[in-house]
Amino acid sequence: MSSLATRGERRVSPVFLALVAIMAVSIWAVWTNFSASPGFAVFLFVVSGWVVSLCLHEFAHARTALHGGDFTVRDKGYLTLNPLRYTHPLLSLGLPVIFVIMGGIGLPGGAVFIERHRIRSRWKQSLMSAAGPLTDAVFAAALGVPFLLGALDGLPDNVCYALAFMVQLHVTAVILNFLPVPGLDGFGVVEPWLSPRIRQQIAPFAPFGLLAVFGFLWIPEVNHVFFDMINSVLDTLGISQWDTYHGYELFRFWEGTPDIPPRSDFTDGLYTIVSR
Repeated sequence: MSSLATRGERRVSPVFLALVAIMAVSIWAVWTNFSASPGFAVFLFVVSGWVVSLCLHEFAHARTALHGGDFTVRDKGYLTLNPLRYTHPLLSLGLPVIFVIMGGIGLPGGAVFIERHRIRSRWKQSLMSAAGPLTDAVFAAALGVPFLLGALDGLPDNVCYALAFMVQLHVTAVILNFLPVPGLDGFGVVEPWLSPRIRQQIAPFAPFGLLAVFGFLWIPEVNHVFFDMINSVLDTLGISQWDTYHGYELFRFWEGTPDIPPRSDFTDGLYTIVSR
């Protein structure tokens, strides 16, 4: 394979760069209050940022697989960060965005086909599966640590709300992705250590694992426990329910511009947010 072809297989896709540009312009519009509809700008920021994170998630899988021995990821274009290279672009990108709109939950998305038999050890197979959600965790930490350090004090309220909602999505994605459910990365971490017989028995259920998780989250008791867990993690990062609640309110711009009191009202203890 020529060096020119190798560079082409690893060149960052213009599609990914366009998504990053949309994310940057939309958060600038939120920051400067440039848009007549701040909610629409928040929507663009969250959706574009979410798809960017999906691309990084899948890139982490592919890059780790490459180092493990699956060189086919280069030919498939997975190293270009192009979401259109995924096995099912509509299901990989469309469904996660729909889940975000419906309930503010960052369900896993994206799908790169890794030829696991080419990866040379069970440890490397497990690491390949873990690489995606670990990337989500880094993304969440990068956006969440500034809350913890108080570095966002003085920024426009809507910027804080948008960032807080983005962190919530990634925290939910990390927790859900690490569940040892067939079809999710958490199962991919433990799968290499299972016997061939057990893996063969579980394989038919893999396509339904994500749907089963989504169905369980619709059960009120499960949903309540799940969001209590999420809120505990966010509290550790210094992100309040006030921030994530109003981030979600702004995100749903089609319901009209919400009347949101200043963020300082929450920090002064004047308001209480009831969990969804």
